[in-house]
Amino acid sequence: MPAPLILAFDTSAAHCAAALLSGTDLLGAFCEPMTKGQAERLVPLLQGLLNQAGKDWSELNLIGVGIGPGNFTGIRIAVSTARGLALSLNIPAIGVSTFDALHHTGLPGLALVRAPRDMVYAAYAGEPADLIPLEEAEALPTPLLFADDPAELAVCIAQVAATRDSASAPRPAPLYMRAADAAPASDAPPVILP
Repeated sequence: MPAPLILAFDTSAAHCAAALLSGTDLLGAFCEPMTKGQAERLVPLLQGLLNQAGKDWSELNLIGVGIGPGNFTGIRIAVSTARGLALSLNIPAIGVSTFDALHHTGLPGLALVRAPRDMVYAAYAGEPADLIPLEEAEALPTPLLFADDPAELAVCIAQVAATRDSASAPRPAPLYMRAADAAPASDAPPVILP
């Protein structure tokens, strides 16, 4: 039986990152730094990665996707793309948090995801995340694990997705660390005429 072909990607920060694995073999990984435009660039980047490896969409067995935490819009782009691809290709999609991907490296320590205003989301393996000042995290006597290499993050997302039971895994959903800034409209809805 051939090794499963796993495509993973992440747009939770100012990048588009993707990796393609055949079993445990890395076939390729890309990262393009960008502050906007991930929605337009993600699928062509994935197509390029498949082309470089000589693979086709129909050969994929699993999709891994970064679910955050991170940029609200970026997370939604990746998750909706993964769910759409999984539906159209009739394959499972597995959501992987940045914390799980960082802890998958096997290095002990505190996984950190940068947040605004010199803050970080911090989590030890298997524990809930907290929002703390970066300065406080740097003062801790433990190794700090940052997701500073998006291409490597995409590889870790693929590796974690490969270890999960795709039959019982829920559909990927964004991991939001705080509520969205949007609020319902305060205006009264228009009157609908019969």
